[in-house]
Amino acid sequence: MTEHDTGLSTLAKQGSITFVGNVLNGVLAFAIVMLMTRFVSPSVYGLWVLATSVILFMQVFANLGLPLAIDYFVPQYLEADEPGKAKGVIVQVTATVLVTSSLVALALAMTADTFGVFFREPSLEVALLLLAVTIPMLAMYNVLLKSFYSIKKLQYRVVMRDIVRPVVRFVVTAVLLLAGFGLLGLAGGYVVGLFVCIVVGALLFTYRAWEIMSATFEPVAPGPMIRYSVPLAMTSVVFVLMGHVDYFILGYFLDSGEVGIYRVGYMLGSGLMIIFNSLSPVFKPLIAETRDDTALVQERFRVAARWIAGITLPFAIIISLGAEAFLSVMYTPQYGEASAVVALLAMTFLFNVTFGGPDGTLLQGMGYSRIVFANTLALFGTNLVVSFLLVPIYGINGAAIGSASALVVVGLLTLGELHVVDGIHPFTRDFATVVFAGIPAALAGLPIVLLVDSHLVIVATLPLVVLIVYVATLVVTDAFTDKDVQLANEFGFNLRSWLPRRGGQ
Repeated sequence: MTEHDTGLSTLAKQGSITFVGNVLNGVLAFAIVMLMTRFVSPSVYGLWVLATSVILFMQVFANLGLPLAIDYFVPQYLEADEPGKAKGVIVQVTATVLVTSSLVALALAMTADTFGVFFREPSLEVALLLLAVTIPMLAMYNVLLKSFYSIKKLQYRVVMRDIVRPVVRFVVTAVLLLAGFGLLGLAGGYVVGLFVCIVVGALLFTYRAWEIMSATFEPVAPGPMIRYSVPLAMTSVVFVLMGHVDYFILGYFLDSGEVGIYRVGYMLGSGLMIIFNSLSPVFKPLIAETRDDTALVQERFRVAARWIAGITLPFAIIISLGAEAFLSVMYTPQYGEASAVVALLAMTFLFNVTFGGPDGTLLQGMGYSRIVFANTLALFGTNLVVSFLLVPIYGINGAAIGSASALVVVGLLTLGELHVVDGIHPFTRDFATVVFAGIPAALAGLPIVLLVDSHLVIVATLPLVVLIVYVATLVVTDAFTDKDVQLANEFGFNLRSWLPRRGGQ
């Protein structure tokens, strides 16, 4: 199978672009949280988490899932040389979500006091009133992101999402916090950063996708878009609620300070999704354009799964073993309380993203939107029930167990469904060599955590030891295949001259 057939070049080149962007975004996101946790108390930060969780949940209703249709239908119309219909999809989605999101924003502003009463946080009403304007802004933001995904030119998405927005937000937030604005400073940085990135993104897409933007508008029948998007809209509602249900349950049973501490732990654990998030924007269109070729879909899935697991695994080991040290050094010692949260979520996120991701990217690309919806219901239901039962007993650790249980359930469901529906699975000998290389790496890192008292020393040495042992194990076990060498070359690393390799599947 040729390089062109397997899509390795596109996957690697566009994945490397998004990886760089995700690293920049991740570093800045952690920097923003570190800034927040040093200038405001855990209770104020927890209040901010509750407010943004409500906003992100409401904005899913605002866009009806329609942006998800862009990177599904636009690639197909472009492949068929119909740029006018591609433009039709983008224009119709944009017009619709602008209307619906504005209505949802108005409804939220009128009911903000209800949320303050429910969570027993009067200041939450003020935060929601300040942030209501971001609901239509987030709808436009999502339209732009999916538009960049659809043309597989993700360097512009990186500029918009991973550079402009976090940089502007960090600078504005820092200035406002230094000026003593507290919660208002957090809101101001969020709104200004989002606005500037939308303006920049719109200009970049107009420039880069001029073939689409200059084409004669051709209306597209709304039926297929609605049939594809509605199940995913419901999926997005459930999925976003699942991502924030922990905060809602913690806010209901505990105080906002516990919400803030849990949020920091969750953020560190979910940082492992960086590799998956780097490949998924281009992975879905690659699957969508060849969804009828089961053998090719499986080939692409196996390549992506192996690389996601291989790169993510050592970092999952690092942050699981050194969770308390990283939390104490990056934030403040009081956030070390979330160390068990980090360790548990790190390993379950690793499992989940390897087998399709929590949003069912592979299944979406194959057109199985209803299966994705059913999986997300299972994801949400498991998290809701387990968290609701365990948070009153175990606090933030109970919420982590709820999330971890849900991620394992949906990962297993995805594996089973892919195998039953299309006979697809990622398990090969080469996949196993990547996974088992983590055992000696974990054993090498364990003594550092057990015997070293200094958090700074642990943070400095643990990553080096684990990564060195992990890579050495891969080399010794002759784990590298020809496809690995090909992908590495696409990323800009010429491994052919010094890494042992074999054909493998």
